[in-house]
Amino acid sequence: MKQAPQFFILTPTQCAEIMARNRIGRIAFKNGPSVDIEPTGYVARDSWLFLRSAYGAKLEALAHNPYVAFEVDEVKGPLDWASVVAHGTVYMLPADGAPIEQQEYQRAMEALREVLPESLTTRDPVPERMMVYGLHIDRVTGRMARSTAAKRRSSGASASEAAAAPAGSVGTARKRKSVARRGR
Repeated sequence: MKQAPQFFILTPTQCAEIMARNRIGRIAFKNGPSVDIEPTGYVARDSWLFLRSAYGAKLEALAHNPYVAFEVDEVKGPLDWASVVAHGTVYMLPADGAPIEQQEYQRAMEALREVLPESLTTRDPVPERMMVYGLHIDRVTGRMARSTAAKRRSSGASASEAAAAPAGSVGTARKRKSVARRGR
């Protein structure tokens, strides 16, 4: 008998682990009357994501509306995946800005250089990406799917997977109660 995949809601700690071990995500932002989404490299540190870009339409849009969503996925198959969405505010981090901006710029550069030591040096492979910015994470959510095949391949659930709440359990029940109370 074929068993359906299981879906889980990730804890904030699991979301942070997924964001920390990946380097490419997608930033969604308001650009005039529409919403754009673009892939970008990043480094996660505490409640921040540090990024760099060339100056252009994305940074122009972020200057007018700095509230964004940022998504990171780990996909092993159509029914074996994890997805994290962080919501927060983008802050430009100029090297010559106010003292707090300079401090965060230095933190960002330390993080970025752990991944690409040549960042913003004469050996930088992408020297046009001169603008450094940080996304301060205000809220993070995540979901995970595991198929029967994936469960058989592993000898047991990892500590992170064991901590994940099945989707449709506690969080969904709370949501249903909340919606019912509001009469929707």
